[in-house]
Amino acid sequence: MTDATPVTISPSSTKEGPIDLEKLNETLEYIRPAVQADGGDLVLLGAEDGTVSLQMVGACGGCPLSMMTLKAGIERILKDRVPGVEEVIASADAPVMFEDDEGVGISLPTL
Repeated sequence: MTDATPVTISPSSTKEGPIDLEKLNETLEYIRPAVQADGGDLVLLGAEDGTVSLQMVGACGGCPLSMMTLKAGIERILKDRVPGVEEVIASADAPVMFEDDEGVGISLPTL
């Protein structure tokens, strides 16, 4: 009988170094048509320490399913295709309610 060879299984989300920005932009361009087909778009806000920050605009900004789309779709694709991506976070462009001395109002995001 032969000796067994030990097998090591490591998580796929190991830190791979800095995010490859060129590959990130290429991949966002690959994803963008699918998001635009639903009336939305993606704006890259930044990429640092394994985290990509996106803003979901247009129809995606106010859509309650946008965060599910982000985690189940966009984050998975970016992790698979872009070295260094560990997490994707997003902000939506839906109006934000606020209350101040002058009453209640809304604040619209600026790009």
